[in-house]
Amino acid sequence: MNQHEPDPLPSKDSAPANEGPGENRDPARTEAGQDIEGGREIQGLFPEAPPSVRSKVYPEDLQISWSWAHFVVFAIFGFVCLVAIQGVLAVIYAPHQRMTQKQLEEYLIGKPQFAIGSLLIWYATIFFFLYVTLSLLRGHRFWQTLGWRKLDPSHKEMPKNPLVYLIAGCGLSLFVALLTANMKTPDHTPMEELFKNRQTALLFVAMAVLVAPLVEETLFRGYLYPMFARSFGVGPSILLTGLLFGLMHGAQLGWTWSLVAMLTLVGVIFTLVRARTGTVFASFLMHLGYNALISIAAMVSTHGFTRMPFTK
Repeated sequence: MNQHEPDPLPSKDSAPANEGPGENRDPARTEAGQDIEGGREIQGLFPEAPPSVRSKVYPEDLQISWSWAHFVVFAIFGFVCLVAIQGVLAVIYAPHQRMTQKQLEEYLIGKPQFAIGSLLIWYATIFFFLYVTLSLLRGHRFWQTLGWRKLDPSHKEMPKNPLVYLIAGCGLSLFVALLTANMKTPDHTPMEELFKNRQTALLFVAMAVLVAPLVEETLFRGYLYPMFARSFGVGPSILLTGLLFGLMHGAQLGWTWSLVAMLTLVGVIFTLVRARTGTVFASFLMHLGYNALISIAAMVSTHGFTRMPFTK
């Protein structure tokens, strides 16, 4: 090259003169719009994206791996399995003589193999679906990914002792009992038919204490609530989750809307505790205390389901 000929302009791909071949820019700082040169920060080369463009950061208890598409598949799978399980058990345990539809329903509800067995099989089926799709195929811990964590001491405004939530659940059941004491309920609700058979009643109470809080809290507060909260916000999601919780128990209560409304309130309180503590464990303890006190009171008041007030 002629010494009088001007040096060519550096290309865009060429490295700066003060940057040796072994020196690389920090990609983390480059993404933030900053570079380091001689210990000084140069800002403005890559301006930060506006807040609307940045990806939203969710708290730890709302970090989930599933989406609405997974929920749709899960809902269809759960409905089909419930219909199939109850249909198979109805064929197995249905009597041979002719019955009306109402008589058949009352007969099957009184059979613990159908009334309790169908629910237990259905619970196991949907839990298996969640385990395969959320844990086995994605490599996540099953309980942790569904919101089961220890009580976090950093939530200073919430109790740290698990017994507090258990006792609070018992207190909530007393509060609901006082509110519903004078409510009129229709005769022959599915719940009343279920409790006419002592064996079925005992098994149902055992399931209500040992199984239902675990399953329902995992589904409503562990699976549904964080998905709703990411889409609609925490407040609306607490109300929506509570409403679905109340509606799920509607059939058991003969669609007595006053009782459904009370269970919706209970579901809202459970979800609120889940949201404030960041763990399903807290709402599970409340649910456990709530169901346990109701079950104990039912057994004591009926002398172990031997003196039912609605039987004739």
